[in-house]
Amino acid sequence: MTTISQPVSTTVSLGVLASGSGSNLEAIAQAISEGRLNAKIEVLIYNNPDAYVRQRAERLGIPAVLLNHRHYKSREALDAAIIEVLQAHHVDLVIMAGWMRVVTQVLIDAFPDRILNIHPSLLPSFPGIHAIDQALNYGVKIAGCTVHIVSLEVDCGPILQQAAVPVLPDDTPSSLQQRIQVQEHSIYPKAIAEYCQKL
Repeated sequence: MTTISQPVSTTVSLGVLASGSGSNLEAIAQAISEGRLNAKIEVLIYNNPDAYVRQRAERLGIPAVLLNHRHYKSREALDAAIIEVLQAHHVDLVIMAGWMRVVTQVLIDAFPDRILNIHPSLLPSFPGIHAIDQALNYGVKIAGCTVHIVSLEVDCGPILQQAAVPVLPDDTPSSLQQRIQVQEHSIYPKAIAEYCQKL
């Protein structure tokens, strides 16, 4: 009798970097718990002591490490500390989820093509900070979000997934951000799942 061997399913170890509320961390954790993403969040690194993401991580049972960027003399020094934590937790893929720090070549070299980010615009339009305000000020009719591989140039790495969000006539930065976040929570776990299959 011939048996057909099944492919071994490998769980990808994730390290998440976040600076704010951590809603994308929660969306990713939910996708894992529902079986939509074969991964485990090994560690959260956050840089703002008061960031709400720490409370989310605690509730989700995810180890959280504070690396306050104000305590490092350079971006390279911060990235070196980040690498140390990620490697200690044996992270395969780095997920930036509202990480409001510019990464350096130090971090990119440690995890080449293994750092993903989500940005609240349809890149290459409106890279950098205040993307939603930029879009509204420019008068676009369609906004959205983009998952991309991180490169040294801010928000310029290869695009993995995008979602479009119509801009309504009475939109404010807050109302548009809320609708964009709904799409972020949808496409980020999908993009991570698809990218994990290539690792």
